[in-house]
Amino acid sequence: MAWPAIVESFFVAFAGLIDSLMVSSLGSYAVAAVGLTTQPKLLGLALFFALNVAISALVARRRGEKKQDSANEILLTAIFFIVIAAIISSIAFVFFASAIIGFCGSTADTHTDAVVYFRIIMGGMIFNCIQMGINAAQRGAGNTKITMRTNVTSNTINILLNYLLINGRFGFPALGIRGAALATISGTVVACIMSVASIFKKESFLNIPYILEQHIRPTLSAFLNLIKVAYSVFFEQVLMRIGFMLTAIMAADQGTDAMAAHQVGMNIMALSFAFGDGLQATAVALIGRSLGAGDPDLAKEYGRTCRLIGAVIAVCLVAIYYFGASGLYHLFFTEDHIVAIGVQIMHVIIFVVIFQICQVIYMGCLRGAGDTLYTAVASMISVTFIRTIISYFCGYVLGWGIIGIWMGVLGDQVSRFIFATVRFRQGKWVKIKI
Repeated sequence: MAWPAIVESFFVAFAGLIDSLMVSSLGSYAVAAVGLTTQPKLLGLALFFALNVAISALVARRRGEKKQDSANEILLTAIFFIVIAAIISSIAFVFFASAIIGFCGSTADTHTDAVVYFRIIMGGMIFNCIQMGINAAQRGAGNTKITMRTNVTSNTINILLNYLLINGRFGFPALGIRGAALATISGTVVACIMSVASIFKKESFLNIPYILEQHIRPTLSAFLNLIKVAYSVFFEQVLMRIGFMLTAIMAADQGTDAMAAHQVGMNIMALSFAFGDGLQATAVALIGRSLGAGDPDLAKEYGRTCRLIGAVIAVCLVAIYYFGASGLYHLFFTEDHIVAIGVQIMHVIIFVVIFQICQVIYMGCLRGAGDTLYTAVASMISVTFIRTIISYFCGYVLGWGIIGIWMGVLGDQVSRFIFATVRFRQGKWVKIKI
């Protein structure tokens, strides 16, 4: 059950890295411009990330309780809410795109391209939100292969269209950053179609034919259940994104070249996050099902096993990142001074990944059990305060520049690791009812 989720998460992160590699052919300014859009984009998706946690946790719990009608009611209610919220959010972010990108620290050589990219991505966010919601439900039901197929297909299309549209090949127009954004949206549309198609299969635990046969409708009770689990995750996501955005603003303040190196470092770090994310998605489904079936000891064992697998993967990644740092950055940049900055960043990342993968898994276990208030507080303290304070102190007071900002990233991961490990070992999370 774990490998499809791991492959899915890894491929999504890997596609993001390839995306940056292809954009880098336009110059370091293009990498920096795309990087400027990352945190406001994720802030715009915060509500939907929170909802996905709730969908996955509730469907997994209902699967363990063998309540197919309730699980499908949750899915249908979530889809209705997602469509309405995504339309409103999309309009707002497209309209205020220039002001948002300006606030994030854009410069004269990055602002216009960043705004163009951001408007296209956020204009098509409804397709992304729908497919994320359905995939979250499928993961909760244990159908990780479905979500793997949709995301692998989506990102393959993204990479192929990047190749054709960024620099113009085989008769396609050279659209630059606009081409990269259109490639991303095209892949997302295909993923959305595949995700919707997956819930029309009668043999699936979650399916439209069953919903129609049982006359299931969106309900207020299902919506309130979603809100009960999602509200603290939403505030966690917002506060985290504020922390991440402050870090990104400080990185942008170091100059276009440093920002470009920082963005590639974030994409490389996303690869290690992908392994933890895949394992935590598996843990959420297995833990939810175990708790629904009344077996808390098995739920704990699933969490420990996923964490152990994550630790082994982290050690392997440390070796790859340490010996491959220069080679990785040379793929993106020809300028030696940018590569030198990148190698320094990689030396921090090798410490980050050890704590990152394990904390992502344990935090996922806690969220999957419904312990979302604790994870929200822990993430708020770690990201919004510890990360920001250390980044500012090391980056500006000590004068370490971009490396000082990455020390803040390390401090954040260590803090979240401590919070998550202590809470998981206490075992109180297995008693939460959702």
